[in-house]
Amino acid sequence: MLFTSVLKDSKGFTRAFKKGAFASNGVVSAHFVRNNTPYNRLGISVTKKVGGAVERNRAKRIIRAAYRLCEQEIPIGYDIVFSCRPEITDKKSGDIERFIRNRLVKEINKKSRGNK
Repeated sequence: MLFTSVLKDSKGFTRAFKKGAFASNGVVSAHFVRNNTPYNRLGISVTKKVGGAVERNRAKRIIRAAYRLCEQEIPIGYDIVFSCRPEITDKKSGDIERFIRNRLVKEINKKSRGNK
């Protein structure tokens, strides 16, 4: 990923969930908050409700693949945390890609214009 590093610390996840804005499409929700760095940080949260390890890893792969395809359209300087519901096992990365392009990017741009 070009402009993205991995968000691993629980402090970053908690900050995104509590202080950040979000966009959702029913299967995937994305919480985002400004991080004041020249790159984005990506975190993915998948609960055991999604299924076993195979299903959870597949969900993470689907989200990462969709994010990678949309990465250049996403504004820089945000912590973005994706969380998903069990229905994600029926989805393809193209469905998540549409969510990122049509919903998430617009929400981030709307919030960034409001903060200036």
